[in-house]
Amino acid sequence: MTVNPAPDDPAPGREKGSAVGGGQVPAARRALAVLRLLAESAGPLPASAIAGRLGLPRSSTYHLLTAMAEDGFVSYVPEDRRWGLGVAAFEIGSAYLRHGPLERLARPLLRRLVDRTGDIAQLGVLHGAEVLYLLKEQPARRQAPLVTDVGVRLPAQLTASGLSMLAHLPAAQVRALFPGPLVDRTGRGPTSLRELRRVLSADARRGWSAEDGQVTEGFASIAACSFDHTGHPTAAITVTFRRETRPDDTWPDLAAEVRRTAADLTTRLGGRQQ
Repeated sequence: MTVNPAPDDPAPGREKGSAVGGGQVPAARRALAVLRLLAESAGPLPASAIAGRLGLPRSSTYHLLTAMAEDGFVSYVPEDRRWGLGVAAFEIGSAYLRHGPLERLARPLLRRLVDRTGDIAQLGVLHGAEVLYLLKEQPARRQAPLVTDVGVRLPAQLTASGLSMLAHLPAAQVRALFPGPLVDRTGRGPTSLRELRRVLSADARRGWSAEDGQVTEGFASIAACSFDHTGHPTAAITVTFRRETRPDDTWPDLAAEVRRTAADLTTRLGGRQQ
């Protein structure tokens, strides 16, 4: 792969003791630091910004990026003179998901949450503007007729799990996810981006989210978010129950159980609590 340097990129040439020309371990660590930085960024970055944020020489950064691009881990966008994640990085992330570590780490926590609360527990992740449900555990004594099952996707702004994750995203990202009118299922839930922002702000302050009949009439849910190593919301733990079985004044105690479970998952993921 041939990459033409951007105007702010230095001419090719390795520096003595640089990230690429130095020892293999420092080079590997710097390559991983580049991947992590690009993964945390909202979009591609100029080489100069990457060098500045990581404290690397600019010419060494260019050579490092070029080597990573040849293997597909980063890609160069010539129109913007910026660098972003490449297909190989996506493939590794996809392989990680195929191995199912999130589900394996969360399943025993969900089972314990079901034992403590007697309610249905679920694990969900954001998939664009929707929530994708990955796991569901429920008491053996009953089978509740829920639409939220494994593999189901629902509008994130209607679900407690979706709200709990959206509450910890930057405002610009939330705005990008919801550029038009908000859909509803039962005539409840936020009807505009402004109203959604108010809900998310309140949820972020108290540390948990709830929905009451927004997905299924007669059912309510409480959810809390788990985070990855960057403090980014990575998944949500939810309990769902028949509305008539839990008065409003019991919700904070139930939310405390859900938050503890979500925090345990954050710890298992090596994450950082917001």
